[in-house]
Order: sequence, then structure tokens, then C-alpha cells
Amino acid sequence: MSSMAEILEGKRVLICAGSGGVGKTTTSAAIAAGMAARGKKVAVLTIDPAKRLADSLGLPELGNTERQVDPALFEEAGVEQNGGELWAMMLDPKATFDEVVHQHAPDEETRERILSNRIYQQLSSALAGSQEYMAMEKLYELWASDRYDLLVLDTPPSQHALDFLDAPQRLLQFIEGKAIKVFMAPTGFAAKVAGRGAGVAFSVLKKITGVDLLQDLAEFFQAFSGMVGGFQERAKKVNELLADPQSMFLIVCGPQGDPVEQAIDFHAKLADRKLPFGGAVVNKVHYADPGNAATVRAALDDALDDDLAERVAANFDDYSALAERDGRSIERLEGDMGADCVIQVPYLDDDVHDLAGLMEVNRYLFATGAAERAEIATSA
Repeated sequence: MSSMAEILEGKRVLICAGSGGVGKTTTSAAIAAGMAARGKKVAVLTIDPAKRLADSLGLPELGNTERQVDPALFEEAGVEQNGGELWAMMLDPKATFDEVVHQHAPDEETRERILSNRIYQQLSSALAGSQEYMAMEKLYELWASDRYDLLVLDTPPSQHALDFLDAPQRLLQFIEGKAIKVFMAPTGFAAKVAGRGAGVAFSVLKKITGVDLLQDLAEFFQAFSGMVGGFQERAKKVNELLADPQSMFLIVCGPQGDPVEQAIDFHAKLADRKLPFGGAVVNKVHYADPGNAATVRAALDDALDDDLAERVAANFDDYSALAERDGRSIERLEGDMGADCVIQVPYLDDDVHDLAGLMEVNRYLFATGAAERAEIATSA
């Protein structure tokens, strides 16, 4: 596979997708740092409860607006930025949802009614798909601002990579679906609640809790119903951005089990939806070593006693078995996606917790091909 820099040539949006726990955050940050070191102004966006991204970039915290990574950190890591800039932000779905309401509300009174409504305050945080939808909203907002050469989106953590593509549609189905129409109809839900005695139950609930749930529901749907068109139009623009030739999806996965299967399924779904696919990054790969246990034992005989040398050789055998397993998974991915589409990043000795660690990952991401990556891994 070509260098990541070559793959991203002419691209303005990179979406790193994959199931949870496969290294999306590290990969996203490493790519963003690598492109900043190549003279680009880059922003990386993430939803990461562990806040690993902020730690690795030397930022005390991230918020719903971009913060620039101190250029001094690049200098300390021995990296020339060549005029580039690295910015980062931690996506806050609730804050982004509020911003969307600000944009689409027809007037200030409606906006305030929605933002202060207790039903909205709960739904904006809990609706299925809200994280994914708001990640796309913020991505579109920054893209439209035209302030960056490249935007890198670290998609929200999920059990299945496909959730990223499916969840926003589920949210839109709620916003534009029957819930609002049924509730607002003169003979709909609101009228039935009042006419069947349920209003008594709501009254009792109000006395106990001080919350007029029925009134909150009515006010929420009345205020929100006028914004459906704005959401639909914005969703259309976001979907157009995802399919734009300047955008690209990068699949991130581990080298075994479910992550590989999900990566293959996600690749198929991207093809079905005609969304631009750039490649796959496989993290924590055990690279095969051209040596074998016998040669390892011979090399260690002069330095170690027999027992320790035997244990080292056995450990090498175990590693070789893992490398063979990973190799079979890589072959399967390459058979599905193409041999030139898969970048392997090895299982590193140390956790990536700073900019220097990200640049170590970049040695593999931005290498010129598989042979160079294997040489780096086996000579480390």
C-alpha cells in the first residue's frame, strides 16, 4: 500500500471507522499528527471517554471547540511541522445538538423553549444514534468553515462498526417519523391521554415530582415539529459530504476474530452505499520473523544458560504462532479489500501516550510500502 500521505492527497475529510477497542483514536491522532508534520492544517475530532487523545497530544482537556496542539511538542519529539498545525477537539453530542437547535429554530422563543424543555434535555443525550449524528454534524460544520486542509474523524466507540452508518438514520426516523405526527394530531396521543383518565395519573405525578410530564411532552413536540425540515436538509448535505470524492473512509481493526469480520462487513456496506473507501489499518499485528526457534536457541546458547535459552526459544515459538494467526487474518482482509489496501501496524512494546508515540505509529502509516513496514518491524 502507498504511503498514507499519498492516499490522502486531495482529500479533505478522513473518517476512521471500526468497532470499539481496535485503536481508532490512536490511528486518527497519528494520521492527523503525521499530516500536520507535512505542512497541513489538520483537525482531529473524537468522542473518547478515556480522553486518551488529549493525553497523547499534551492537552489538559478537550472540549466542543478545537484547541491547537503546542508546536513545542513537535520540537520536543524532533518533528518538523513545516508550517503545519494540529488542532483537536472532543465531540460533545449534547452541546452539538444544542448548536443544531440554535441553527434550525425559526426564532429565539422557539429555541429557548426547546433548550429548556426537560424532554429535550433527556432525549438529546439518550437518543440512539445521537452521538453518530452529531459527530457528522460537527464534521460538516468544520468542513463548511473551510479552515482546515484535512479533518480526521475518530468515530464514536461502538460494538459494531456498522453502527456509525446506521445509527444517524435511526435518529432521523424518530425526528421525522410518526412520533411527532401522532402526538400533534387533534385526535392523537395527547387527546387520548386526556380522555382516558391517564390525565389523572399525570396530575398525581406532577404533585409528587413537581414535573408536568404531559405539558413538557406537548411543548417539546410543538416546538420541535417546525425544525424537521431543517434536520432533513442538513442530513442531506452531510450525506453528500460523506460521498464526496474529497472524503474517504479508513477502516481500523485488530488482526483477529470479530474485528476482522466486522471490517469485512463494513467494507461491503461502504461499497453498497457507494461511499469512498481508502484502505484499512490493522493494529497490534505480530509480524513474522524470518528466523526460527533453532536459530534463536543457537544465538542465545553462548549468552544464556540452557534453561533460560530454552524458555526464550519457547516464547519465540508462541510469538511465531501468533504471527501465523495474524498472517491468515491479513490475507483474508487483503483478499476482500485488495493487497494494496491494508496497512499493518505492529504490536508495539510501549503504549502510545504522547506525541512521540504517535510519530512511532506514523513510521508504519506513512511508510512507502509493505516491505518497508516489515523491515521496520523486524529490525526494531
